[in-house]
Amino acid sequence: MKKIPELKQRFQQLIATPSISALDSKWDQSNLPVIELLHGWFSQLGFQCEVLPLPDQPGKANLLARIGPNLPGGLLLAGHTDTVPFDEGRWSRDPFTLEEKDNRWYGLGTCDMKGFFALVLEAAVSVDLRKLTRPLYILATADEETTMAGAKAFAAGAGIAPDYALIGEPTGLKPVHMHKGHAALGIRVTGRSGHSSDPDKGLNAIEVMNLVIGQLIQLKQTLAENFRQEEFSVPYPTLNLGHIHGGDAVNRICGCCSLNLDLRPLPGMSLEQLEHLLHQALKPVTDRYPDAVSLSHLYPGSEAFAYRGEDTLLKLAGQLCGEEARAVNYATEAPYINQLGCQTLVLGPGSIEQAHQPDEYLSMEYLTSTPRLLGHFINKFCLSGE
Repeated sequence: MKKIPELKQRFQQLIATPSISALDSKWDQSNLPVIELLHGWFSQLGFQCEVLPLPDQPGKANLLARIGPNLPGGLLLAGHTDTVPFDEGRWSRDPFTLEEKDNRWYGLGTCDMKGFFALVLEAAVSVDLRKLTRPLYILATADEETTMAGAKAFAAGAGIAPDYALIGEPTGLKPVHMHKGHAALGIRVTGRSGHSSDPDKGLNAIEVMNLVIGQLIQLKQTLAENFRQEEFSVPYPTLNLGHIHGGDAVNRICGCCSLNLDLRPLPGMSLEQLEHLLHQALKPVTDRYPDAVSLSHLYPGSEAFAYRGEDTLLKLAGQLCGEEARAVNYATEAPYINQLGCQTLVLGPGSIEQAHQPDEYLSMEYLTSTPRLLGHFINKFCLSGE
């Protein structure tokens, strides 16, 4: 195992290398500098590293590092290289400078989740990589925080077939075997503007949107009453009305009104099915006002995830972590890693409560417990040949 000062240096380099992923071009950044860091580190250990540019997205790429025999099976350790934007006014420290205080390492990406790769490296050096009997893969992806384009592209063209995969999102080193999906949609009502003194000469988009919202509230209740999985703390699909805007003056009939909403389906519900339910809910309004209501995707959604396959990984994770696998309400890249045909769990250091928060940090207790835990998985699945 490497000494903490060397590990801290790697954390410092990762945190000092901005890799913000955002739909707003003012914030969005390339992740290639992080990919180059990881390429160098894993290459030095003997991994074969391949940079995989994302189609039609300059400055964005995945990294696949592999070591061990050219055989099927083995273990994949996966995570994302990007972070969310930060609110400078709410951070009490520089988000790009690693700071140690109160047994915590502070910085943007310490927990969610660039720091995970430094801990994977620690785990790798604790193993005699010359004796691997099955391959060990490391996957570092782009744009998880927005479109999950990196994981989607990798799943569509991956040339590997691991038996097992761990995704190192912050779960407190407790295994997660199930999570909800996520869809972000926009509804736009186009009316007819006019002078407010004669309402009948126009079509008030706010009034039509009021009808739309009424249907959405009914759909929200329908989802809660008819779809349930008790493993989740919120055991039903959720619908959240997140943003609304309409009109420009009190003396004008509103000609346009827009509403953005968030839908989170349960495992077993596809985004396509959820969108079909949404169209059905809006039908009374669209029938009454043809061509006035339109639906769009704010950005590509993410499907729900549920562990599948034999329970080998599930059992081992329970034994090593001392915790049964659980379900969570947030989304990860797991449904796309699942497409590789492997047993997949989400399992990583840090708390999800720190993700996307000002003064993000990773408790230092994870600096030794995480490499030790990952080392057990590597030994089991890449050295024993099981």
